[in-house]
Amino acid sequence: MRNLVSAAVMALSLAAGPALAKDTLKVGMIVTLSGPPGALGNQARDGFQLALDEMGGKLGGMETEFILEDDELKADVAQSKARALVEREEVDFVVGTIFSNMLAAIYKPVIKSGTFLISPNAGPSTFAGKNCHENFFVTSYQNNQNFEVLGKIATDKKYKKVFMLAPNYQAGKDAMAGFKQNYKGKIADEVFTPLGHKDFSAEIARIADAEADALFIFMPGGMGVRFVKQFRASGLADKMAFLSAFTVDETTLPAQKDDAVGMNGATNWAPDLDNAQTAAFTAAFEEKYDYIPGGYAMQAYDTAKLIDSAVKAAGGTGDKDAVRAALEAADFTSLRGDFSFNNNHYPVQDFYLLEVVKREDGKYHTSIVEKIFDDYSDSYAEACKL
Repeated sequence: MRNLVSAAVMALSLAAGPALAKDTLKVGMIVTLSGPPGALGNQARDGFQLALDEMGGKLGGMETEFILEDDELKADVAQSKARALVEREEVDFVVGTIFSNMLAAIYKPVIKSGTFLISPNAGPSTFAGKNCHENFFVTSYQNNQNFEVLGKIATDKKYKKVFMLAPNYQAGKDAMAGFKQNYKGKIADEVFTPLGHKDFSAEIARIADAEADALFIFMPGGMGVRFVKQFRASGLADKMAFLSAFTVDETTLPAQKDDAVGMNGATNWAPDLDNAQTAAFTAAFEEKYDYIPGGYAMQAYDTAKLIDSAVKAAGGTGDKDAVRAALEAADFTSLRGDFSFNNNHYPVQDFYLLEVVKREDGKYHTSIVEKIFDDYSDSYAEACKL
């Protein structure tokens, strides 16, 4: 009787096998979609969705379910939604986040579940060095890198005295550290503001009193919109150089308009980067969404392409070691051109000086001025033991 029962169980298992075979890929995205910072998450959502649409709703040849979640820029909300994605939805990949403090909130629940976590924007130093993990990848940059570029620019342009301003959270701290790594002049002052700061009158007064040659600033989203308008109104924009990352970009320019024209930024891409894939992407994005894509959209688009290449190379998601190796290989055509992963799974890529320009149709975007670094690696990779 025991043998008959065993045989029956085995027969049922074999019969159920094909029906249970995984033929749908599940990707969960957690980004900020609420309030003024939602402009950043909207770009990431739209960039990923564009890539998915172009591939017929499939990544790696598998029908793909795309689950979008808003972290509301609240750590407890982000963590709760991350747990739901990995425990209830059993997604194959979590894509997130925009802000570094949100990444810190979702990191443990996702990584402990054994799920791949790919950040399309936040690239904090905390996970780039000794705390790197085999299942964590970043398709943007290590936070410090954009600011290291600005530090080199300030040194090359011989700015003797720089005032520094950033919000008080991990990315803001990385910004300050990154700039100072390559800047050889004097720091006039180093000021942190609360995240979500609105009235910059006190900070602008301190900038005026410092009599610096240049302002280094990191103020993403609505903070950047408010600062640029107040800074331009103060008259200081015509008296000192303006060096920023994520303060004047495609998420803030629709509101900043002429107040931002001529201001400089530095990062890994701009919508007029001279390659065929960027030209096609920018045109398709504008046609579909009626606004100019920025780095947040580009990096999310590349994230979808990365997942597609990895799942295709691994023949599905069943063998996580094969998927991980394929992710590490990064065998896809990035909108940036040259792209590879360092040992810590943060990118090696080029960085540029950008300038805000106004197109003939009245729209604003960042434009490439010159390349500053070629195949630039972050400074934390050597501490990673992967």
